[in-house]
Formats: sequence, C-alpha cells, structure tokens
Amino acid sequence: MAASPSTSRKRVVLLGATGSIGESTLRVIAAHPDKLELVGIAARANHVRLAQIAREFGVRHVAVFEPAAHAAAQAAGAFPPGTALHGGLDGLVALAQLPEAEVVLVAVVGTTGLEPALAALAAGKDLALASKELLVLAGKFIMAAARRHGAQLLPVDSEHSAVAQCLTGHATTDVRRIVLTASGGAFRDWPAERLAHVTPADALRHPTWAMGPKITVDCATLANKGLELIEAQWLFGLAAAQCTAVIHPASLVHGLVEFTDGTMLAQLSPPSMTFPIQHALLHPRRAPGVESALDFTQLLNLEFRPVDEGRFPCYRLARQAMAAGGVAPAVFNAANEVAVAAFLAGHVPFLAIPRIIDQTLQTMDNFEPETLPAVLAADAAARRTATARLAPAA
Repeated sequence: MAASPSTSRKRVVLLGATGSIGESTLRVIAAHPDKLELVGIAARANHVRLAQIAREFGVRHVAVFEPAAHAAAQAAGAFPPGTALHGGLDGLVALAQLPEAEVVLVAVVGTTGLEPALAALAAGKDLALASKELLVLAGKFIMAAARRHGAQLLPVDSEHSAVAQCLTGHATTDVRRIVLTASGGAFRDWPAERLAHVTPADALRHPTWAMGPKITVDCATLANKGLELIEAQWLFGLAAAQCTAVIHPASLVHGLVEFTDGTMLAQLSPPSMTFPIQHALLHPRRAPGVESALDFTQLLNLEFRPVDEGRFPCYRLARQAMAAGGVAPAVFNAANEVAVAAFLAGHVPFLAIPRIIDQTLQTMDNFEPETLPAVLAADAAARRTATARLAPAA
C-alpha cells in the first residue's frame, strides 16, 4: 500500500550539489530525513565532494558534467558500488527525468541548466529554480512548458520565495507592485570615485551573503537585482512596471507585495538560503527551520533606501531590457556573463561591466522569439558581440 502524502518523503534531484546553494540544500534535506529523500545529485567537476554526498545520503544516481572530471571519477572508483554515474549534459537530463523524482532543484551556474530544467518539466516534475538566468533567457518557454505539463515552478531565490509567500491567498489582479530587496553589495557605501579602482577581491567581499564569485559580483553591480526583477515578471505574470527594488542593507526583509488598496505584506527571515530552499522543497508544508528565526529581543535594522540608477547602471540596463522584452533580457544576461568573467580574470576594470552590457544591447537587434533555438542564437550572438567589446574604453 502506498504511503499517504502526509507521511511519504518527497524525492529530490539536486543539480549543482557542490555549490553554495547545493550545500544549503543538503542541510535542509539532512534536517528533515522523514520528509525529504535525495535520489539524484550532479556537479560540474567536483567528483570527490559528490562521492561524499552520495555516501552520506545513500544516493544511487550521480552526474559529473565536465568530461575530464567524469573520466577521473570513473577511474577513481570513488562512488559506492551500484551507483549509476552519468556524464555531460545528457547526464544532467537523465537525472532530471528520473522516474522516482518528484522535484528537481536546478542550482547550476549560468544557462547549463536550461535543457535539464525543460526535461524535468516535460517529465511532469516540479521545478525548484535557483538559476535565475534560465527564466531571464527562456522564461516564455519555461512557463509554457510548466503549464503544458501541469508542473509547479518553485522559486528558490530568497526574494521570489518572499513574494510567493506574500501572494498566497491573493489574486495577482489585486497586486499594484512587488518590491524586491537588495543588500547593495560590496560597494554600497563606497564613494563613487573609488569604483574606478575596484579589484575582483574587493567585489567578492559581500557584506551579508556567502555566494559564488559570479553572483557576488552581480550583487556589487546590482545586475543580480535586475535579473531577479525579470525572473519575477515571469514567475508572477506581472508587467515590467510592477517589478521594483529597494536597498535594504540588513537583508532581513526579502520581498514585499503592495496591493491595490495600498497595504503591503512583507516576508522576513535571517539572511540564509536554508529558509527559501526549505519552503520550496516542503511546499506546501511547513516544518521547523534549519536555523533560528529572527530574535526580536535584539535591535533589528529595517532601513530602506531607493536604488540610485546612476550609481548602479547595470540595474538600470536590466530594467530597460525587461521593459523592452523580446530577446533583450537574454542579451543583457549574456553580455553581463561575458563582462563579469572578464573582470574576475583581470582583463577589464569593474566599470567596464556596464559599458560592455550597454554597447551589446545597443548593437543587437531586439525581436520576439517564436522558438527556443531563436533565443539561444541571440544568446550566442550577444556573447560574441560582448567579447568583441572587452578592450578597455579609450
């Protein structure tokens, strides 16, 4: 006899198990062994850590994306006997479609997770999204796939989780706007003249969150908040003008919803990804959290500041791309990825990031894509265009 939904464990596939989101997800799953079961894990290259996770959680399906790392994992024989070791993009897709899986959490960097995400939806799996680039690149097609196959999209970003929780029980037609919060990143309080001399090490000193290099730089430029606004537009079916952001240095309020009557709801929790991850994986159930809640016997700073678009031009460019629609958000995302990678490698200065994005957006023609290959072609063209503009401005 099958277990009742109230007592059965939800079976989870985790793509990106060795990154920061992956490690937080493992903490949530370990804290709720009676509610969650890990059935598949994948990593780009860290097969040693992946083998440790497989042994700890008894996972029998694993995938290593990079060919050299996959070959090394096979040669080392590091995984427990009986483990099915998959490789490459085909391996990620295979895990996303595991028959026993119920929810697939995509936490891989960049657009690598697009095909596995679509495969999961096609197989009727619920999709927990931590890779915001996927909706920015292909929101039109991901949302259509979810509707077609009756699957849920479960936001993992803290801001989108906050908005989703505030919207529970309310009609979207009653929403005037949503407000995502931003910490302001590493240079929130720097004088503008210092930004010309920023180093990658400076940009990676985030004041609140511990994340990977690319997203940490995106927080410093506020490109990340722009990408999140585009993602929110798709997730919640809103107009571009209804998606806004504010600076909230304490990162305690993660999102707000303003309704047509002028009232607002906000979601608060400590700045840890375990909160939104747990909400996505256990949805619609609640359970004790991995970490302590906010302590209101201590002083809490709920300061909010408007976003200065002159100081954060990447945020302004993202909002312009969101308003333009079509492939403009995909072009913004591609140019940003190229520019940030070049900055982290020491090839361009920090202030070149918005310049490269702006020049790429101005160069590329915008159009409404009718097929996913058309979006992917625009993404590839934008990367070529941005790469050609990596030379420092004269």
